[in-house]
Amino acid sequence: MQVKTRQMEDGAKSGFVEDFAAALDWWRDAGVDCDFAEEPNRWLAPNEAEAKQAERRAVVAEAPPPPPKPTIDRSSLPQDLAAFRQWWLDDPLLDDGRLSGRVPPRGDQGADIMVIVPEPERDDGEQLLSGPQGKLLEAMLAAMGIGLENIYLASVLPRHTPMADWAELADKGFGAVLLNHVRLAAPKRVIALGSNILPLLGNDPAHSPAVLREINHEGLTIPLLAGKSLSALLERPRWKAGLWQGWLDWTQI
Repeated sequence: MQVKTRQMEDGAKSGFVEDFAAALDWWRDAGVDCDFAEEPNRWLAPNEAEAKQAERRAVVAEAPPPPPKPTIDRSSLPQDLAAFRQWWLDDPLLDDGRLSGRVPPRGDQGADIMVIVPEPERDDGEQLLSGPQGKLLEAMLAAMGIGLENIYLASVLPRHTPMADWAELADKGFGAVLLNHVRLAAPKRVIALGSNILPLLGNDPAHSPAVLREINHEGLTIPLLAGKSLSALLERPRWKAGLWQGWLDWTQI
């Protein structure tokens, strides 16, 4: 019985081998004499430059995302104008740690008009708007019958910052800083000279400046006049007519 079983197993193996050999002969006659795969196979090792580049890509892929940029905590803002003006010069978070080049606001609390500009002029030192923009503002105020002693002059940014990212500044909390500054200065009216200022005061950027005619903040309602920046008015004097007409309409409210 054992001999017969062994003979049957040997016969099955022999039949399998013959069938397998026949299958190979069939594929060989059909022209298929080698195996292949869809994905390419690299037979040579990468050179040193390629290896380093692959390592760099791996490091970048595994690197964690950068931490979110710090924002200004509204609850930490000074609640006194004198303290705010000192904070404006000393707080590192306000300008990513940079303290040099900051210019303080000028004027007295409760002024007839608070004039807000985007930033100090390039050569400003201890006095805000000490250059051509300041001279233009003085001429405009004189035409409006307003003395310099009756205004409070402030900038949104603490120092001259060309090509500032205003969307990022809004995300950082500069709108809260500006509104807090307005509240502490407590002017009777506000003139904002610069299109980048209005979104920080609550105006939808998709709307025209005429949409925001007053500032509402923590129970205060202050009339607002918006116009082109002083730098834009210097470049295109014909825009002064639009600001002047806006002033005439505004003062008749």
